[in-house]
Amino acid sequence: MKRILITNDDGFESQGLKALIEAVKDLGEVLVVVPANEKSACGHSLTLTKPLRFVEIEDNFYKLEDGTPSDCVYLALNALYPEGVKPDLVLSGINKGANMGEDITYSGTVAGAMEAALYEIPSIALSQVCNSNCERMEIEVGYSLAKKVARDLTLKVLNEGFPLEKRRCLNVNIPPQKEFKGYKVTRAGYRVYRNFAHLHRNPRGLEYWWLGLHPLEWKPLKDSDFEAVANGYVSLTPIQADLTDYKELPKLKSWI
Repeated sequence: MKRILITNDDGFESQGLKALIEAVKDLGEVLVVVPANEKSACGHSLTLTKPLRFVEIEDNFYKLEDGTPSDCVYLALNALYPEGVKPDLVLSGINKGANMGEDITYSGTVAGAMEAALYEIPSIALSQVCNSNCERMEIEVGYSLAKKVARDLTLKVLNEGFPLEKRRCLNVNIPPQKEFKGYKVTRAGYRVYRNFAHLHRNPRGLEYWWLGLHPLEWKPLKDSDFEAVANGYVSLTPIQADLTDYKELPKLKSWI
């Protein structure tokens, strides 16, 4: 029996999580450990300043009180699996919204998969791209295509093995439609950021800031994840935790 660990960053009640569980629940022994609350854009963070507690929702389904996706994977591997036992695959998602370009560094969804990769466990982060309104996407598009992609990739990994070297994970972005043209292997694109910090005042006149969502804008870049999704393909991007820019090493050595 193959073992599959599932996490996410949208919380234990998210529609994407329910879709992912439905897609793979018959493919192995599934354990779900997810944050109790939404942890979008938490990055690869661990909780070091307070204790964490598992809350069992049902058999093999736990929420982690105030935990991050990285916490969920870390504790699942070290507290819920017997010593010496690892899952055959870790799936993180299905995220409501894109995780492409430099947004990968913010993503709790990708971080959950990367945490597993650090333990040399095959892992896949799955994200359902939205056009402009994610709530409307869930109603009009749903997760049917994302479920198919999750199931297809899971079967391929379990039957044929993981295609990447150790300590890598696969970042998958699914276009906001019910059918697709196929899969494309891509690079992380060039995300465009603008100022979406909004200043408000509470009823007592005190200022506060609310960080808004950036529109999904990017610069043209051949074979990028943005380009693939915009053209109706599912984007497959290999990711590693090593952020070293090797091309810059000789320049830096000369400079110093």
